[in-house]
Amino acid sequence: MKYTDLYINGHWQAGSNDERFDVINPADESVLASVASGTVEDAIACIDAADAAFADWAGRTPRERSEILRRAFELMTARRDEFARLITKENGKARADAVGEATYAAEFFRWFAEEAVRADGMITRAPSSGARILVHHKPAGIAVLVTPWNYPAAMGTRKIAPALAAGCPVIVKPASETPLTMLALMPLLEEAGVPPGVVNVLPSRSSGAVVDAMLHDRRVRVVSFTGSTGVGRKLLHSAADQVLKPAMELGGNAPFIVFDDADIDLAVEGAMLAKMRNLGEACTAANRIYVHEKIAGIFTEKFSSAMKQLKVGNGLDDGIDVGPLVNADTRNKVVNLVNDAIARGAKLHLGGKVPSGKGYFYPPTVLTDVSDDALCLHDEIFGPVAALQTFSDGDDIVARANDTEYGLVAYVFTENMKRGLQVCEKLEFGMVGLNRGLVSDPAAPFGGVKQSGLGREGGHEGMLEFMETQYISATW
Repeated sequence: MKYTDLYINGHWQAGSNDERFDVINPADESVLASVASGTVEDAIACIDAADAAFADWAGRTPRERSEILRRAFELMTARRDEFARLITKENGKARADAVGEATYAAEFFRWFAEEAVRADGMITRAPSSGARILVHHKPAGIAVLVTPWNYPAAMGTRKIAPALAAGCPVIVKPASETPLTMLALMPLLEEAGVPPGVVNVLPSRSSGAVVDAMLHDRRVRVVSFTGSTGVGRKLLHSAADQVLKPAMELGGNAPFIVFDDADIDLAVEGAMLAKMRNLGEACTAANRIYVHEKIAGIFTEKFSSAMKQLKVGNGLDDGIDVGPLVNADTRNKVVNLVNDAIARGAKLHLGGKVPSGKGYFYPPTVLTDVSDDALCLHDEIFGPVAALQTFSDGDDIVARANDTEYGLVAYVFTENMKRGLQVCEKLEFGMVGLNRGLVSDPAAPFGGVKQSGLGREGGHEGMLEFMETQYISATW
């Protein structure tokens, strides 16, 4: 691997203590690369670089920033297959998923290239005093971006692009399991015209210490995090000390509701997408699948048949649908959740057995008659396991769907649009897929409610997360 050091102020350098860590290929457990591990000292160097670059970058015209982001989109699109291959190597996902992620990741550069010129303000007149009210949006300042391993490209670009569009420099702390993709993006951003210091990348095995140090530096003004709710809570505590602007995309426990009048084939297709996209390693993955008892039999049969057709193997190989999970801990968690569900009375329709040999593989698995106290209904499975339950009453299923501390995304399938929209409005989730198994879109505000997060990524709202609103009262 060519890019394995820290990227600070446009330069590649080893960490201040020269420590490194291995990045593992989850398909065969081999070492892909040894990556520099940043320290608190390196974190402060990143902030120094971002601080030095801030005034120039914020002072550039929106159109100039827009053109750089547009160029980044074009370059990443041209190199899509290279990024997809690297994503598969360090994350494990099958090639089709990796290509989809690379395409999705590039799209954030295009979307925010367009949004960069649309940070609209307003001028009006105060009704009582007659003073002019001028409202505009300013770059908030240096942003710390903490990204997860499940989408090593897209979760980075979804934060970098709006921050740069807004005029903010950033420090990216990628997940230790998958830092290579974000490091490989830096030469592309250089070529696109991003100046030194505007984007810095700090891989580290000392994540807690380096992130905490950055969040307690008064020059940092925004923290954007995607990951577990538990870690998000800790970051919010740290952010509170400096009253930082937080953008938190946290855990989910998505219900997938199929009513008795649903188009069953469409619902199965949606369930496959919502459950198996990215091997189920997504906060948006369908975690609780509720099927009306009148159609549960035929739905289970068709869904299990579709799951059975998926081919498991190294994601780099042709024809593979399901690659390995990212690491041993993730696979062990899936194993424990399946065993717990079966011990509590669930029926195993498909899968459920760890294959022999190297790699962190787990087969597509279908469980039915899952009991309400099964752990998999209360914790993110983050694997290719579908847990099915039945229901008979519409109001009851809404209550069951809402019975969670999480509120990221839900899915509803019905041919009755009136009922569908009524159910959507009753669901306590930031996003709902109505007759769709995929909700993520750069043009839409992605985010949750309750303990699934704060703020939104994507859409027009995504750029505003990195801006502050200033009001000027004027007389002329």
